[in-house]
Amino acid sequence: MSTSDIPISTTPSLHTHNIDRYVGPVFGETIYGANMMRDFLAALTDITGGRSHQYESVLARGRSTAIAEMARQAKSLGGNAIVGMQMDYSSLGNSMLMICCSGTAVVATPKQPADQPKQSSMP
Repeated sequence: MSTSDIPISTTPSLHTHNIDRYVGPVFGETIYGANMMRDFLAALTDITGGRSHQYESVLARGRSTAIAEMARQAKSLGGNAIVGMQMDYSSLGNSMLMICCSGTAVVATPKQPADQPKQSSMP
């Protein structure tokens, strides 16, 4: 399931939907390990002042996995959107990274054009 199947917001409301019912809290967790060679290359990158693309890709993959798990949980509880999403990262030992996200699953319906706030036009 892609996260585009379900609206997810870090705010307590959705700009494009009315919240009809709050279903409950949902969570997504993932733990990634980094191998010693990648650690060594990342250390070299850190010493030379560059960015560690290996770790950045691990973080991006972990975020996507945690969010997808949270979205699956919301759908299994009958929700079709998530509000109030938060992400947290924790280091476990020398080479393990835990990525957690949480939010509130809701049942939401798209706003009708008359319900949607007017967009201000900036010159």
